Amino acid sequence: MPQNSPRQLIDRLGYAGLIPFVGLTLLLWLVSADLHPFVALSLTAYGAVIVSFLGGIHWGIGLRYAATETPGHTFHLIWAVAPALMAWISLLMPAYAGLPLLGLVMVGCYAVDRKTWADAGLAHWLPLRFRLTVVATLSCVLGAAGT
Repeated sequence: MPQNSPRQLIDRLGYAGLIPFVGLTLLLWLVSADLHPFVALSLTAYGAVIVSFLGGIHWGIGLRYAATETPGHTFHLIWAVAPALMAWISLLMPAYAGLPLLGLVMVGCYAVDRKTWADAGLAHWLPLRFRLTVVATLSCVLGAAGT
Protein backbone atom coordinates (compact mmCIF):
# COMPACT_ATOMS: atom_id res chain seq x y z
CA MET A 1 0.00 0.00 0.00
CA PRO A 2 1.54 3.33 -1.02
CA GLN A 3 2.13 5.80 1.75
CA ASN A 4 0.10 9.00 1.66
CA SER A 5 1.88 12.23 0.92
CA PRO A 6 1.82 14.88 3.65
CA ARG A 7 -0.50 16.93 1.42
CA GLN A 8 -2.99 14.05 1.14
CA LEU A 9 -2.91 13.48 4.87
CA ILE A 10 -3.46 17.16 5.64
CA ASP A 11 -6.35 17.34 3.16
CA ARG A 12 -7.97 14.24 4.62
CA LEU A 13 -7.58 15.38 8.20
CA GLY A 14 -8.91 18.83 7.34
CA TYR A 15 -12.00 17.46 5.61
CA ALA A 16 -12.54 14.86 8.34
CA GLY A 17 -12.52 17.74 10.81
CA LEU A 18 -15.67 19.03 9.12
CA ILE A 19 -17.65 15.88 9.98
CA PRO A 20 -18.51 17.03 13.53
CA PHE A 21 -19.47 20.49 12.25
CA VAL A 22 -21.84 19.18 9.60
CA GLY A 23 -23.12 16.26 11.67
CA LEU A 24 -23.88 18.27 14.78
CA THR A 25 -25.49 21.04 12.74
CA LEU A 26 -27.77 18.52 11.07
CA LEU A 27 -28.59 16.99 14.44
CA LEU A 28 -29.68 20.37 15.77
CA TRP A 29 -32.31 20.46 13.06
CA LEU A 30 -33.36 16.83 13.51
CA VAL A 31 -33.40 16.02 17.22
CA SER A 32 -36.18 16.72 19.66
CA ALA A 33 -36.12 19.92 21.71
CA ASP A 34 -34.96 18.15 24.86
CA LEU A 35 -31.68 17.18 23.14
CA HIS A 36 -30.98 20.64 21.71
CA PRO A 37 -28.95 21.92 24.67
CA PHE A 38 -26.59 18.92 24.53
CA VAL A 39 -26.12 19.07 20.75
CA ALA A 40 -25.74 22.86 20.76
CA LEU A 41 -23.12 22.69 23.49
CA SER A 42 -21.31 19.92 21.60
CA LEU A 43 -21.19 22.01 18.43
CA THR A 44 -20.07 25.11 20.32
CA ALA A 45 -17.37 23.19 22.18
CA TYR A 46 -16.07 21.60 18.98
CA GLY A 47 -16.03 24.99 17.26
CA ALA A 48 -14.14 26.46 20.21
CA VAL A 49 -11.52 23.71 19.99
CA ILE A 50 -11.04 24.33 16.27
CA VAL A 51 -10.80 28.10 16.73
CA SER A 52 -8.17 27.51 19.42
CA PHE A 53 -6.30 25.27 16.97
CA LEU A 54 -6.35 28.05 14.38
CA GLY A 55 -4.67 30.32 16.91
CA GLY A 56 -2.18 27.59 17.74
CA ILE A 57 -0.99 27.57 14.14
CA HIS A 58 0.21 31.13 14.68
CA TRP A 59 1.95 30.13 17.90
CA GLY A 60 3.97 27.65 15.81
CA ILE A 61 4.75 30.28 13.18
CA GLY A 62 5.74 32.75 15.90
CA LEU A 63 8.04 30.23 17.57
CA ARG A 64 9.71 29.43 14.26
CA TYR A 65 10.23 33.15 13.58
CA ALA A 66 11.51 33.77 17.12
CA ALA A 67 13.99 30.87 16.87
CA THR A 68 15.50 32.36 13.73
CA GLU A 69 15.09 35.95 14.96
CA THR A 70 12.87 36.70 11.95
CA PRO A 71 10.74 39.82 12.34
CA GLY A 72 7.04 39.15 12.81
CA HIS A 73 7.20 36.76 15.73
CA THR A 74 5.58 39.26 18.11
CA PHE A 75 2.42 39.59 16.02
CA HIS A 76 2.04 35.82 15.62
CA LEU A 77 2.58 35.10 19.30
CA ILE A 78 0.08 37.75 20.39
CA TRP A 79 -2.50 36.85 17.74
CA ALA A 80 -2.16 33.15 18.64
CA VAL A 81 -3.92 33.62 21.97
CA ALA A 82 -6.74 35.86 20.69
CA PRO A 83 -8.81 33.11 18.99
CA ALA A 84 -8.63 30.89 22.07
CA LEU A 85 -9.85 33.73 24.29
CA MET A 86 -12.74 34.46 21.94
CA ALA A 87 -13.56 30.75 21.77
CA TRP A 88 -13.68 30.61 25.56
CA ILE A 89 -16.09 33.55 25.59
CA SER A 90 -18.29 31.75 23.07
CA LEU A 91 -18.57 28.81 25.46
CA LEU A 92 -19.90 31.12 28.17
CA MET A 93 -22.67 32.41 25.91
CA PRO A 94 -25.90 30.69 24.92
CA ALA A 95 -25.43 28.74 21.68
CA TYR A 96 -27.57 31.13 19.63
CA ALA A 97 -24.95 33.82 20.38
CA GLY A 98 -21.79 31.75 20.86
CA LEU A 99 -22.02 29.91 17.55
CA PRO A 100 -22.23 33.07 15.42
CA LEU A 101 -19.31 34.48 17.41
CA LEU A 102 -17.29 31.37 16.54
CA GLY A 103 -18.22 31.77 12.88
CA LEU A 104 -17.09 35.38 12.98
CA VAL A 105 -13.81 34.41 14.65
CA MET A 106 -13.22 31.73 12.00
CA VAL A 107 -13.65 34.32 9.26
CA GLY A 108 -11.32 36.66 11.16
CA CYS A 109 -8.73 33.91 11.51
CA TYR A 110 -8.90 33.25 7.78
CA ALA A 111 -8.46 36.97 7.05
CA VAL A 112 -5.36 37.08 9.25
CA ASP A 113 -4.02 33.91 7.63
CA ARG A 114 -4.47 35.43 4.15
CA LYS A 115 -2.36 38.40 5.27
CA THR A 116 0.36 36.44 7.06
CA TRP A 117 0.73 32.95 5.65
CA ALA A 118 2.50 34.00 2.45
CA ASP A 119 5.41 35.43 4.44
CA ALA A 120 5.55 32.19 6.42
CA GLY A 121 5.68 30.10 3.23
CA LEU A 122 2.18 28.70 3.76
CA ALA A 123 0.21 30.43 0.97
CA HIS A 124 -0.32 27.12 -0.87
CA TRP A 125 -2.57 25.99 2.01
CA LEU A 126 -4.96 28.93 1.71
CA PRO A 127 -7.40 27.30 -0.76
CA LEU A 128 -7.89 24.41 1.68
CA ARG A 129 -8.21 26.86 4.59
CA PHE A 130 -10.86 28.78 2.66
CA ARG A 131 -12.96 25.68 1.96
CA LEU A 132 -12.70 24.48 5.56
CA THR A 133 -13.57 27.95 6.87
CA VAL A 134 -16.65 28.24 4.65
CA VAL A 135 -18.12 24.91 5.79
CA ALA A 136 -17.25 25.42 9.47
CA THR A 137 -18.62 28.97 9.50
CA LEU A 138 -21.83 27.96 7.74
CA SER A 139 -22.22 25.12 10.22
CA CYS A 140 -21.94 27.53 13.14
CA VAL A 141 -24.43 29.97 11.64
CA LEU A 142 -26.91 27.27 10.64
CA GLY A 143 -26.44 25.61 14.02
CA ALA A 144 -27.25 28.89 15.77
CA ALA A 145 -30.37 29.22 13.63
CA GLY A 146 -31.40 25.73 14.71
CA THR A 147 -31.24 26.50 18.42
